[in-house]
Amino acid sequence: MKKVLIVTHSNEHYCYDLVANALQEEGGEAVRIDTDRYPTEIQLTTDYQNGGLHNYLETPEGRLDLADLTAAWYRRSRIGQKIPGDIDPQLRLPSVEESKRSFMGVLHSLDCFILDPYFHVRQASSKQLQLKIAEQLGIRIPKTMITNNPEEVRRFFRTCPEGIITKMQTSFAVYTEGVENVVFTNIIEESMLDELEGLELCPMTFQEAIPKEVELRVTIVGDQVYSASIDSQSSERAKVDWRKDGHAMIDMWKEHPLPKALEQQLLQLMDAFQLNYGAIDLILHPDGTYYFLEINPAGEFMWLEHAPGFPISRQLAKVLLGKAWRRNEVGNKKSA
Repeated sequence: MKKVLIVTHSNEHYCYDLVANALQEEGGEAVRIDTDRYPTEIQLTTDYQNGGLHNYLETPEGRLDLADLTAAWYRRSRIGQKIPGDIDPQLRLPSVEESKRSFMGVLHSLDCFILDPYFHVRQASSKQLQLKIAEQLGIRIPKTMITNNPEEVRRFFRTCPEGIITKMQTSFAVYTEGVENVVFTNIIEESMLDELEGLELCPMTFQEAIPKEVELRVTIVGDQVYSASIDSQSSERAKVDWRKDGHAMIDMWKEHPLPKALEQQLLQLMDAFQLNYGAIDLILHPDGTYYFLEINPAGEFMWLEHAPGFPISRQLAKVLLGKAWRRNEVGNKKSA
């Protein structure tokens, strides 16, 4: 039976369960590694002897020779999270860093197919590079500025008749008295332009505000394109960012066929980053123009299995097991 390593963390269940079940139904076996348990609860050993390389994973559940793997899915990483926070920072910092390097070194040295290699994921996470390549491929992008200079933002505002929005390149939440407040995309009003001094401590992304017919999430697995849209303008809370009312609108996602030319451009974008998985956000303008916002090489997909009912986890399982074609190390397609 083909073994597939799934790299994740202890708090992830739903996406892991979907893919693990699909792997089993396709004749494979999922092997889970929760990165937050490394190095405190699980052990990894790299052994170079007699001209050979061996990597071993040891958990309370048993020992695995990683040479037995046929594929790995790099999903999430929280390496070193359980290293005690009360130890001397001079010791904790190098412990976390050494753990990251050791873990990723094992992942890089595996001889099996990886969806997707860490280097590719990291490169594809660059928002500036995403926009550059998308535009080179002929995909429309919004006017965008990423800066920590307040005066540049004021100048940019004057070039955008529809106004501007701001967002962060990283997803995070602010906790107030134990209550989670996720930082979403927000409108920048003209009156806010005199209150940007804090920007000097933290750069942000600013884009022209694009009127929306609908918002789209396009999930690509190998050569399969799953495109869905949501009428975010039907909810007052979701007009700027559909995620603000995402739970209430979960049943409203619909399949949305893309123009063939755009679909091919998005596949070329996947080729450029050598990705087998990507979650792409688009806006459809009322005039029929599609705007590219970003690609997340490890984006969520589980709600799209609910509505409109895309078989994304099944396709992931097929790619991991070599039953569907993949992009190889140079970005070209190849059959299983």
